[in-house]
This record gives sequence, structure tokens and C-alpha cells, in this order.
Amino acid sequence: MCDPCHKVKEGGKNKMSRIGNKPITVPTEVQVKIDGQKITVTGPKGTLEREIHKDISIEMTDNIIKVMRKDDEAQSRSLHGLTRTLINNMIIGVTSAYSKELQINGVGYRVAKQGNDLNLTLGYSHPVIFEAPAGITFDVPNPNTIIVNGIDKELVGQTAAVIRTKRPPEVYRGKGIKYADEVIRRKEGKTGK
Repeated sequence: MCDPCHKVKEGGKNKMSRIGNKPITVPTEVQVKIDGQKITVTGPKGTLEREIHKDISIEMTDNIIKVMRKDDEAQSRSLHGLTRTLINNMIIGVTSAYSKELQINGVGYRVAKQGNDLNLTLGYSHPVIFEAPAGITFDVPNPNTIIVNGIDKELVGQTAAVIRTKRPPEVYRGKGIKYADEVIRRKEGKTGK
């Protein structure tokens, strides 16, 4: 039996990367500079740079970016769609930025802004100070909510994940730091008979 996803089209080229083959339209307020394997995207919110893998090439004509792979090796195929998504995320980031919301649950657990940093009270004998990485800002609308903002989607997600590790949510009472859209599967505690 032959898997239809692995059919090779005429000419020996496999064109199965639907995401990789999609062209990226650059908005008028964004400038894109391609210098060899380096791409720089500048927009109203800031500037992002990224090195592109040697097996991937980028072409820009008018305001359309096309991402192409040099061969049909497994690594090139896997990098094709990824590279296109990363470039698209850069363009979205410099125009509208990204944010990730975290919630703190637990009696006495809270957060306060301390300059650009966060002062977290998480049930330890000492407060946890979390310094904002370069390119990240925090909003604290109330003592139980943290909003991580930035133009780099990868950095916003990574920063939110690191904050969550300071006190991951536990399954019995749900105490800890969780993503706003995260559902904690609760466990039943031991009950006396």
C-alpha cells in the first residue's frame, strides 16, 4: 500500500508543504531586508532579526515573500513550513505585538510590578523577583494576573513558561501559576472513612 501523502509529483519534486508554499504578504508599514541568510523585519512596534538555515532560500518581489527549499531532503522539508511561519510571526509581531496572560491562584499568592520586573509572592519564605528580559514588558491589571507583552512570539511564550515554572499549578487545590486558557485537571484528595 502506498501512502498518498508521499506521492512524488512529476519531475521528482515533492510539493507537499502547504504552509511553506504559501506566499507572505508584507503590509505597507513594514520594511523587510534580506541579506544573504539573514532577514530583518522593521515595523511600527520595533525590529526583529533572524538567521535562516542554509537549506532554505527567501525571495521578495514587490511586497510578496516566497520561501523555497533547495532540495527534498527530510530536514529541508521540515524547515520549509517552519521558516515561513517564523517569518510570518515576525511580521505580525512588529505590527501588532503578542501577549500571553497568566493567572495566579492560591491564598496569599499575588504579584506586583517593581519597576520593569515582577515581585511574586508564591508561598515561599521569600518573594520571587522575576527580571524582564530585553524586549518584554509586563502588565499587572490586578494582583492575580500577569500579562507578558512583546514583539517576538517565541520570547513571549518562553518568558510566560519560565514564570509558570516558579510555582506550577498543583492538581489538588489548583494553587500556582497557570495560563489564562489552561484547564487544570483536578484530583480528589484522600478522604477519611
